[in-house]
Amino acid sequence: MNCVITFFNHFGAVRYKRQAERSGWKVQLSPVPRSLSSSCGTCVFCDSGTDDPLKFTTDEMEQIAVEEETGYRTVWRAEES
Repeated sequence: MNCVITFFNHFGAVRYKRQAERSGWKVQLSPVPRSLSSSCGTCVFCDSGTDDPLKFTTDEMEQIAVEEETGYRTVWRAEES
């Protein structure tokens, strides 16, 4: 599954990237695509294979979007407190 994960802060993106790499996922830190909003401007592009991208959740995660032909579709969003 190809997805984009956005975060509320840069540290959250870095921490998620490290956890995903340890599990063998192909991940890359990148600027957030314009069509997605983010508080920190840094996201993680990942190919998790058949694993669920929610396998590693942190309080810093803002949303998970799946890449589709027409753009991005949000499949998970953090609850607002």
